[in-house]
Amino acid sequence: MRILAAALLLLASLLPLPQPARAQSVALPSPRLLTLMPMGAKAGTTVEVAITGEALEGELQLLFSSPKLTAQQKTNDKGEPEKLRFLVTIAPDTEPGIFDARLMTRLGISSARAFSVGILPEVTRAKPNTTLESAFELPVNSLCNATTTAKAVDFYKIHATRSQHLLLECIAAGIESKLTPVLIVADSAGRDLAVNRRTGLLDFRAPEDGTYILKVHGLTFQGGPENFYRLAIHDVGDGPYPPPHPSVRSVGAASLPSAAQTPATHIAEAEPNDTHAQPQKIQLPCTVTGAFATAADVDTFEFQAHKGEVWWVEAVSERAGHPTDPFIVVQRVVRENDRDSLLDIAEFNDIASPVKLSSNGYAYDGPPYDAGSADPLGKLQIPEDGTYHLQIRDLFGGTRAEPRHTYSLILRKAAPDFTLVAWALHMELRNGDRAALSKPVALRSGATMAFDVVAIRRDGFDGEIQLSMNDLPKGITATGLRIPPGKSTGSLLLTAAEDAPRSLALARIRGHASINGTDVTHECPVASMIWPIRDASSETPVPRLMADFPVSTGAAEVAPLTIAPAETRVWEAGPTDKLTIPLKLTWRGEFSGGAIKLKPLGTDLAALKPIEVPAKADSTDLLLDLATLKLAPGDYSFAMHGGVVSKYPSAPSLATAPAAPTADTTSGKTKPPADTVDIVVSEPIRFRVLPPPTK
Repeated sequence: MRILAAALLLLASLLPLPQPARAQSVALPSPRLLTLMPMGAKAGTTVEVAITGEALEGELQLLFSSPKLTAQQKTNDKGEPEKLRFLVTIAPDTEPGIFDARLMTRLGISSARAFSVGILPEVTRAKPNTTLESAFELPVNSLCNATTTAKAVDFYKIHATRSQHLLLECIAAGIESKLTPVLIVADSAGRDLAVNRRTGLLDFRAPEDGTYILKVHGLTFQGGPENFYRLAIHDVGDGPYPPPHPSVRSVGAASLPSAAQTPATHIAEAEPNDTHAQPQKIQLPCTVTGAFATAADVDTFEFQAHKGEVWWVEAVSERAGHPTDPFIVVQRVVRENDRDSLLDIAEFNDIASPVKLSSNGYAYDGPPYDAGSADPLGKLQIPEDGTYHLQIRDLFGGTRAEPRHTYSLILRKAAPDFTLVAWALHMELRNGDRAALSKPVALRSGATMAFDVVAIRRDGFDGEIQLSMNDLPKGITATGLRIPPGKSTGSLLLTAAEDAPRSLALARIRGHASINGTDVTHECPVASMIWPIRDASSETPVPRLMADFPVSTGAAEVAPLTIAPAETRVWEAGPTDKLTIPLKLTWRGEFSGGAIKLKPLGTDLAALKPIEVPAKADSTDLLLDLATLKLAPGDYSFAMHGGVVSKYPSAPSLATAPAAPTADTTSGKTKPPADTVDIVVSEPIRFRVLPPPTK
């Protein structure tokens, strides 16, 4: 996130795409899977899927995050492969859910795109349906995959009987679409009967037997392949509502409580419990399962507690994929003059991000990844023996009734623990660049990729967390840097050897800590940007958690520059010494600009000022003035990172045309395109500050 680019060149073109024209380039090409059509399928079926993407070079393999989804490239009548079409087969026993689809390419693994598996029969709309006369007929209890047309409305036709209870869903945000859907149900002549401009959900009872029209369009009438949606028609009848469509997970979902932090006693919320006069009685500790089922729903619970007790109060709703903002208030019931009054004790609102966030969604004064949540979490200290009321409500639920917006209310004793989440470091570019890119782990030979790892500390745990990475492919190594006691951020470095073979593996990041004398290990999920955003002034970057963590090298290209410690050792110095650590540089390409600025990565050496590396130098020295840094005796490790602009030779692509060279206005000649290259020192620099000599 805090990588400084030495320069930035504007490109005429780089690997032109069949989709909308590529914007200003800000990094060496990375393979990215942008769209799938259809975006999902029913379990037990085989569907033809068309894809689009960036830098999809060489022979392509479509891979999924579950072995129950498999793909093979489609062939034409002559047996020749169709470059961007695959036949995807979903095993019959596949559970409904969201799975990550990726492409293995010449450059390595691509970014992910969500693929949904459901239980309804599915169709894909093949022809435009932007008039009432061309309305696409959709059976009840089925689902249609489609994209919106710019400045137009999509029309669908359904048949319903009098009083038939239908739930109409236009699914978009939860499946990574850029669409903000508007859903309208109209009569057969197209006259509107009901409209939802916020959530794409309509609960509808047919007033008469007949044909009804569904209209779908974007809130601003946006259209194109990135504005896709899944339109589902459910016959609810008198039974329960179907479960919500599966959704990708927000970054904040990384903080979900573990089984050890969820009391085994489960209680179902029971209405009526909307007022203090009708509280539902519970006994702590417990887990209450409820729903914000009616507009402005408030659920009230009563419990007994004793002075000095400490309880942790938590709700899970937004992290479970619901568009909710739970709020909790706890009050003590005070009995005076035969009347009860309520005294506020505590309020619990959002979980704050453990690290300072980007101020505008893309700037590098902080990451554009929010590991916080709209769910509440906090500590409740009981001031007196007595009766207490807890109320929970959805701050977004004042006018909507949605029984599928559920919550889990957790009331427990302290259970110190931690959860983790990681993301690839984004670079900092000059000249007003506003990019926030998805960064697949497709390493060039000799390249190093850095990851921020953030700890969400729970219930007072503040100990050290050691980081590791396992199950890496051949030729790729990982070095883990610790998260120091009381801190929230650490780093990981992934390095591909210069002779690393083409490889792919599902890697795992783990955090290790000692909590109350017990060794604890947790898996660390990885987040990425849903879309590569090249101008965040007009489009908000949105990240999410990935289903898995594939790591690859394409073995097709080498990194233009590698910087590494000249020696792998632990350097030693006294607390007032100046420590000189040599670095070696391997240059492999043509570069623009002058010196490279390297900044410290990690928390131990955050006060270290950037150093300048002369262009084309074979070596340089890193000087640490320990007296100025004021480091306590102990062991330290950190890395350095920066950026440089390198010329990039165009590569032939099976998916797109080769890049066109740019014009050299000073000489009248042409030159290859140039891109910013992430530069990360390939392994941590380790040193030890010795205790001062005894007198």
